[in-house]
Amino acid sequence: MDLKSGYPWWAVRNGLMHAFPRAQADLRCDVAIVGGGITGALIAREFAAHGHDIAVIEQRDIAWGSTAASTALLQYEIDTHLVDLAKRLGEADALLAYRSCVAAVEALEALLARLGDVGFRRSDSLYFASRRRDRRGLLRECEARARHGFDVEWLERIDVRERYGFDAHAAILTRPAAGVDPYRFAMRLLQRLEKDGARVFDRTRVEAIEPRSRDVLLRTDGGARVMAKHVVLAAGYATQRWLPVRVARNRSSYAAISDPLDAGALDAFRDTMVWETARPYLYFRITPDNRLLVGGEDDAVDLPARRDRRVPKKAAKLLDRIRSMFPDAAIVPAFSWAGTFAETEDGLPFFGPHRATGPRVHHAMAYGGNGITYSMLGADLLRARVERRRHPLANLFSFERVGAA
Repeated sequence: MDLKSGYPWWAVRNGLMHAFPRAQADLRCDVAIVGGGITGALIAREFAAHGHDIAVIEQRDIAWGSTAASTALLQYEIDTHLVDLAKRLGEADALLAYRSCVAAVEALEALLARLGDVGFRRSDSLYFASRRRDRRGLLRECEARARHGFDVEWLERIDVRERYGFDAHAAILTRPAAGVDPYRFAMRLLQRLEKDGARVFDRTRVEAIEPRSRDVLLRTDGGARVMAKHVVLAAGYATQRWLPVRVARNRSSYAAISDPLDAGALDAFRDTMVWETARPYLYFRITPDNRLLVGGEDDAVDLPARRDRRVPKKAAKLLDRIRSMFPDAAIVPAFSWAGTFAETEDGLPFFGPHRATGPRVHHAMAYGGNGITYSMLGADLLRARVERRRHPLANLFSFERVGAA
């Protein structure tokens, strides 16, 4: 599956940091993780840290799929507002989802701080009403979060102008949030696991999955067989090919990054990422090397050739929007790209088994605008399932939620 177009900044900046071996011999393990992006890396880390013998199998180079195209905003906000999720699922489940995401962001911050040079920066998140009609809904959302103890601040139009220098009908400022270099993050995690004895393979495609009574057999394109007690399918948006029903819609999202900004330009956003209420939404943040990273212009295109052709025009529109917000800032484009992502009907992910693939095959579908946050939650949830322990998110993030189990 062709997942990206153009020149993703993380691939340009980092190059190929490390090559892992191909799987050439048969092996056995407790848990095999199919997919070597950020989701697979976080899941592998979770299992390995608790004594499970793991193997990671990636068909490309490690982290070279959707992870390399991610803009890597770490937020607790779900694409579906808390008030809307409560109407759909009930207040208790909506609060469980939001509070779990807060805990996941905090856990990610602690992990990233220990990893070192992975482009980590803690920040606030500014969510602004880009249309007048969105103000009322944004206020309801702010009030709901405040009522339930979330760290949220309401900003009127004048507050946004004075503090951030652009016009918006209103905004809410939330914490915690952060940014990261997703490619370096995934690579560092898997390099550490390999150093500690875990088996990590790239350029190895899983051709067949054969669930059996006591294990799962994976057959690879090179002829190697992997016998695992449990398998986790963490192949990003390609994971859907192992299911008989569609549980998410694939879409394309576009991004651009600037040359380093002049001193003093957009200083208000050094520690604040920004996104808007309009859908599809514009978002941006400043990277640790002082570049403007902007994304959005999502569309329903799922054909790589069409997505490729749209990158220049979409990137130009994103940058024009930023220039209209900040006409005095000198913004020089450097690279632009696009990537495939998927979204579910309610904005929540899926983690766990499906009847079509049996109880030993677990799907890790961290779909939505905060996929890295979901991956952190899913890693703990999947370990609980393998260890036959109860987990508070097991039902909420299962296929049963949408009647697709």
